[in-house]
Amino acid sequence: MADECPKCPDGLPPWLATFADLMSLLMCFFVLLLSFAEIDAARFKKMAESMKDAFGVQREIPVMDVVKGTSVVMQEFSPGKPEPTPIEELRQQTTDVEKDFLQSEDQRSEAEEQQDLDIDVAKAAMQAQIEEEVEEQAEELQEMLDSEISEGLLDVETEDTKIIIRIQEKGSFPSGRATLNPDFFEVISKITDVIANTPGKIIVAGHTDNIPISTRRFRSNWELSSARAVTVVHAMLSNAAIDEGRFLIQGYADSQPLVVNDTSENRAQNRRVELVIQRGEDEDSGEVIKASEQ
Repeated sequence: MADECPKCPDGLPPWLATFADLMSLLMCFFVLLLSFAEIDAARFKKMAESMKDAFGVQREIPVMDVVKGTSVVMQEFSPGKPEPTPIEELRQQTTDVEKDFLQSEDQRSEAEEQQDLDIDVAKAAMQAQIEEEVEEQAEELQEMLDSEISEGLLDVETEDTKIIIRIQEKGSFPSGRATLNPDFFEVISKITDVIANTPGKIIVAGHTDNIPISTRRFRSNWELSSARAVTVVHAMLSNAAIDEGRFLIQGYADSQPLVVNDTSENRAQNRRVELVIQRGEDEDSGEVIKASEQ
């Protein structure tokens, strides 16, 4: 029976099936690439010509327009016409009440400026008057203390609204002590008679030279200068006509010399007690304000 069955003819070789599958896959791959790509007409025509030469004659399709890619955005959306956005203008209007208020504010500011100007003018006039009075009082002191000034015991000078009376150590204090010489009380009495009738703050400041001092009574020049200023104030307060609330006592030691402490003459000049009558700060402020208000 087996010999009676006809022999089947030989089929295609086995590798041909694998080759066919490979060609099919390559064709699908290129088809997908072609579907994803954008067609360039010029390059497509060249490719078609090369394919015609390779695979035979193809039908020619006339291309009227250049094939371009399609944009989804252009298909679904269209540009809108821009419309200008109106800008709202806010304008402030001033009412009559506000106008009156602004005018009153302007008038008030002008009045304040005029008042400040009047105060400045009154202060300048008062300053000039005080300086004139200071010069007259300084001249009166110089006439009363002419002999002491000639002997070099005192110096009287002015600085703006200040009268400065410098009491030198010569004739007033023994060296290194804070006790007034008995003969100098008469000089202090003359000064006090004039200062009692002169308004203003009285600053009594003691000064020394740069030679250190260290005794049982004074540990330094600071104590010596302060003690001499206190001694002068006590001598002046013997006159009941002068108010003790006007005094201000200061001790500077050798911190404010008049001249350089390089010779004995200069050091003697720096050893002093200064009486400074200060005008124009407190006692005249009320008069200036009253003058400006008038």
